[in-house]
Amino acid sequence: MSEQTFNAENTAMLLIDHQVGTMGWVRSIGFDELKANALALAKAAKALDIPLVLTSSMESYAQGPLLSELEEIAPQEHAARVQRQGVVNALDDENFAAAVKATGKRNLIIAGVTNDVCTVFPTLTALSEGYQVQVVADAGGSPTALADQVALRRMETGGATITSTNQLLAELAQSWTGANGQKILPIVAGLMPQ
Repeated sequence: MSEQTFNAENTAMLLIDHQVGTMGWVRSIGFDELKANALALAKAAKALDIPLVLTSSMESYAQGPLLSELEEIAPQEHAARVQRQGVVNALDDENFAAAVKATGKRNLIIAGVTNDVCTVFPTLTALSEGYQVQVVADAGGSPTALADQVALRRMETGGATITSTNQLLAELAQSWTGANGQKILPIVAGLMPQ
């Protein structure tokens, strides 16, 4: 469990492999919901000036490019994304590890496109290195519901806090009438069913 509240000042956000090809492999959550949640996280990071680190794996293969909306939302971060060449655990990639360290933050929000591969291994590594981690479960998924449940349990047992996009956005807002809340409120509203 996290020892302190995550806020805009003490947190970095890692979005791992939200690529158009890989997203098609996820079956435990709908494509549109997964996409909306991942983009909401990126929007929140930008709105609150939270360091945002993006990474992708093998973009020229079946995994495909990162969601084009990420480039629109966070052009600098997209340009600086760490393009891994098949390294499964993103934190085993020295460039990604260096980018995370360079944020200077010890609280990490992690969302990977597949919880059972892209999210679980960097989460466990970060926890072993003393970071506090919140995993945004619904900004990722897995090929099956069982695979997703097992991955989330493994991360929680390892010390991660499992959260949802809406729950995390509310935590970052702190107060809907405060400055951060006013920046987050439109993002939350955009996630509500029509």
